Amino acid sequence: MLSQVYRSGFQAFRQRLLPGVQSTALSRSPTDRVQPSAIRHVRSWSNIPFITVPLSRTHGKSFAHRSELKHAKRIVVKLGSAVVTRGDECGLALGRLASIVEQVSVLQNQGREMMLVTSGAVAFGKQRLRHEILLSQSVRQALHSGQNQLKEMAIPVLEARACAAAGQSGLMALYEAMFTQYSICAAQILVTNLDFHDEQKRRNLNGTLHELLRMNIVPIVNTNDAVVPPAEPNSDLQGVISVKDNDSLAARLAVEMKTDLLIVLSDVEGLFDSPPGSDDAKLIDIFYPGDQQSVTFGTKSRVGMGGMEAKVKAALWALQGGTSVVIANGTHPKVSGHVITDIVEGKKVGTFFSEVKPAGPTVEQQGEMARAGGRMLATLEPEQRAEIIHHLADLLTDQRDEILLANKKDLEEAEGRLAAPLLKRLSLSTSKLNSLAIGLRQIAASSQDSVGRVLRRTRIAKNLELEQVTVPIGVLLVIFESRPDCLPQVAALAIASGNGLLLKGGKEATHSNRILHLLAQEALSIHGVKEAIQLVNTREEVEDLCRLDKMIDLIIPRGSSQLVRDIQKAAKGIPVMGHSEGICHMYVDSEASVDKATRLVRDSKCEYPAACNALETLLIHRDLLRTPLFDQIIDMLRVEQVKIHAGPKFASYLTFSPSEVKSLRTEYGDLELCIEVVDSVQEAIDHIHKYGSSHTDVIVTENEKTAEFFLQHVDSACVFWNASTRFSDGYRFGLGAEVGISTSRIHARGPVGLEGLLTTKWLLRGQDHVVSDFSEHGSLKYLHENLPVPQRNTN
Repeated sequence: MLSQVYRSGFQAFRQRLLPGVQSTALSRSPTDRVQPSAIRHVRSWSNIPFITVPLSRTHGKSFAHRSELKHAKRIVVKLGSAVVTRGDECGLALGRLASIVEQVSVLQNQGREMMLVTSGAVAFGKQRLRHEILLSQSVRQALHSGQNQLKEMAIPVLEARACAAAGQSGLMALYEAMFTQYSICAAQILVTNLDFHDEQKRRNLNGTLHELLRMNIVPIVNTNDAVVPPAEPNSDLQGVISVKDNDSLAARLAVEMKTDLLIVLSDVEGLFDSPPGSDDAKLIDIFYPGDQQSVTFGTKSRVGMGGMEAKVKAALWALQGGTSVVIANGTHPKVSGHVITDIVEGKKVGTFFSEVKPAGPTVEQQGEMARAGGRMLATLEPEQRAEIIHHLADLLTDQRDEILLANKKDLEEAEGRLAAPLLKRLSLSTSKLNSLAIGLRQIAASSQDSVGRVLRRTRIAKNLELEQVTVPIGVLLVIFESRPDCLPQVAALAIASGNGLLLKGGKEATHSNRILHLLAQEALSIHGVKEAIQLVNTREEVEDLCRLDKMIDLIIPRGSSQLVRDIQKAAKGIPVMGHSEGICHMYVDSEASVDKATRLVRDSKCEYPAACNALETLLIHRDLLRTPLFDQIIDMLRVEQVKIHAGPKFASYLTFSPSEVKSLRTEYGDLELCIEVVDSVQEAIDHIHKYGSSHTDVIVTENEKTAEFFLQHVDSACVFWNASTRFSDGYRFGLGAEVGISTSRIHARGPVGLEGLLTTKWLLRGQDHVVSDFSEHGSLKYLHENLPVPQRNTN
């Protein structure tokens, strides 16, 4: 009872202090919203403490890049009429509103200062007035007719101001109920254009808004449509935007309040270079002042006062005032539930307005250049593509000093930030460059018979012949971490297969990647296809790149298992070739050779433990325990300083066992190894199928029958007998190089070289053939004769 009296008294006191502001929820406890990591400042307001978080930046200039939006402290979210209202324009879209309120609440509880500019009063009022008119008409009709059955009733056209007057209270009550669920207080402010032109009213409005933000209250601002006069055309004052609609209101409010970010939600994805829905319309990712001439505006949305032209005008005005702006879709069911939080996280959503043009092309432009360049590359003669690769191989050795100098800069900057295995991957050397050059020349030799190779010929009927030929996949996106040597390998494979290529390397290899990419483009220039290979240098997030399904045909990740999993999760409609884990097994059979087993275990585990084809689990036949073979393997692992983790069965055989493994499905990527005991080759196979990753698995035995059983029954991309797991590599397979190792079962599997980057198309050559000629009473019959495939001269 006492708490209820306190709350009601507190609300009344606040209303007296802030006349003209309708508070819609009781203030929560000061500690409800503050994050543990935030810097806390306690201010006193009428002896009641409030906790605020200081601004993360000084307002003045807008953010230059999307990635900086995560630092936005003060944010205005403008909800267009199409976002707030239902499709029938009578009533509110409650599901969308609830989702928006949830996102605003999440950001508010992160310590940000959120403000809403909302439409919806007219639609909500129209729904209420329609209901009242129908109810009134039905009562009158029933009284006059005395009949239970009502005639069809006509509803008069409802005046917008009356609808707004009837809908304001209900709209605010709805926001109140929704924000209360998150312990957030909201307050309503109704304004007109005059409130901004009258200096005293402007100061009052500014002071009220600042006080509400200081008290952790979300201001909900709307034009007072019940009294606002019709907008006057061309009424903007010099340097000041007039409040004609909620777009201009949001922009004016954002600048007045020195807001970091204005999010304008509408019923389209953002700004297009031509009206949305037209065949050639493309979403503009970043819009710069002065780009208006390149945009054709369509009609305005189904409801509301402003169209996209009004939104762009308001956005540019806000941008000029130092506020960043994003226009995005708030109605799409798949994205509306996280559109606001995605924008604040810097994700590629909608159109971002920026005053800073990037020095180079956008990633979309790079994708188009790679597509066009790749198509030109595919039309070259095989000898010309081979010449490009040979030239790149020569450049790797001729420009060795410049490459190693750039790599030295990367290593110096990465020192102390990267683990030792990653530093080893990052490092280039003369021997590595020489090996790369040898591998590239192998690729050049194999490229003589790649694109355009005839795989099958069939005579369908007389003078109707069908061919299946190899063609490039299209545009590849290769994302790689800490591996600059990956760039020339992948570039050579793309050149040989006639594919366009987008490369996204890790920032730890920036200097190395830059010079290697320049060398690749220099090699491509000898036949005029320089643009076929592009290095993405913008601040593009990997997740955003994975959404470019209209520009990218295949994604190939090269890096940690976490990177691969993230890309597989983020890819929208684009196939991903690769493996998320390299859990490689070696089974040492009871009939294994002591010397072979020791050498193979050492090479597989210790030669390069960070590689995806390094040994991670050693399976030992039970009969080998406490034998010289087992002792020799354990002694070797101790000398190599390999940390051993015991599997459950292995641990049960030991009195004092090493640390028991936490999971049998672990890729260590370091000098660590799991050892487990099995009773038979079949149990080893079952273990591999249960805990492996279908990458590379090995049997060590002198029994050929057992080895063949293992080779035939293990369902992995690479299965070896008496050979190190480290042979699972494109270069060692004679492929020249690889773009990665695939554990998928479609298209390519294992080390993916040149063949894995090709697909096929069908060529049909006829002479006025039509299907009706092959009907039951037609003049032609299907022959389906296999024809010899021509052999290409590779000399």
